[in-house]
Amino acid sequence: MIHGDWREVPDAARGGTVALGNFDGVHLGHAAVLRAAHAARPELPLAALTFEPHPREHFRPEDPPFRLTLLPAKAAALRALGVAHVHALPFGAELAAMGAEEFVEQVLHRGLGARHLACGADFAFGHRRGGDVAFLRGAAEARGIGLSVVPHLDDAEGPISSTRIRRLLQDGYPERAALLLGRPFAITGTVSHGDKRGRTIGFPTANIPLGRHLEPARGVYAVRATLADGRVVPGVANLGRRPTAGGDPVSRLEAHLFDFSGDLYGQEASVALERFLREERKFESFEALKVQIAVDAAAARAALGA
Repeated sequence: MIHGDWREVPDAARGGTVALGNFDGVHLGHAAVLRAAHAARPELPLAALTFEPHPREHFRPEDPPFRLTLLPAKAAALRALGVAHVHALPFGAELAAMGAEEFVEQVLHRGLGARHLACGADFAFGHRRGGDVAFLRGAAEARGIGLSVVPHLDDAEGPISSTRIRRLLQDGYPERAALLLGRPFAITGTVSHGDKRGRTIGFPTANIPLGRHLEPARGVYAVRATLADGRVVPGVANLGRRPTAGGDPVSRLEAHLFDFSGDLYGQEASVALERFLREERKFESFEALKVQIAVDAAAARAALGA
């Protein structure tokens, strides 16, 4: 369950172990923090405290979208790792101005009734990130709250982080990003109406705006789409601005689902990027594009074993 107001937390969601962080992507490093939180006090309900929007979106609204997971997908990933309660605190002027001591007292102690906390070694919080792990340890201990500090989870390439995953996606390596996430990166959104040109050349597509998601490398991907009814359908997708159709002002994801017929407009779909097949490029004609899409679809089927 998602809770948005730290002043009105239901009794059932209070008094647990609380993992702290932005949890963008809910990657393997985040999973390590959650495991440590549960292991410290396994008899307590496990909760995760995060912020919505991401603080970076509040402080730097002009930045391009960078999110790996929006709140519904983030909450689903956290639940899959055993989290019973997701506290998604609205991050605005009030929280931005709240000092570290006040955050511990008002939010963690009084609001959530936390009995144990867990965070990464570089966790910082409060006004101008004035509270670090050392401060948190002392402030928690003074209130009888335990704390588990989890070192960075590393692989052969270095620390696993949301920043590193974003870079892999922007460079066209979704499979390598998936290894750090523990699952394929997916763009989730409501299927919207496009110009319906795809169906005229035999490849109808489900169009999903990127919204606040990070824009991965533009190009063609082998994908698997999870539909609102739970079906998982393989397909091929273009992520980009459709230069052959004259170019769009913003990128979109257009997924052609294999051997599928049905009306998906207005329904939510989650499209997982499994393999990057080629860069986006402009074709001389729609007939040339049609030929290439058939080649891409065959490559995607082979990549997916579909």
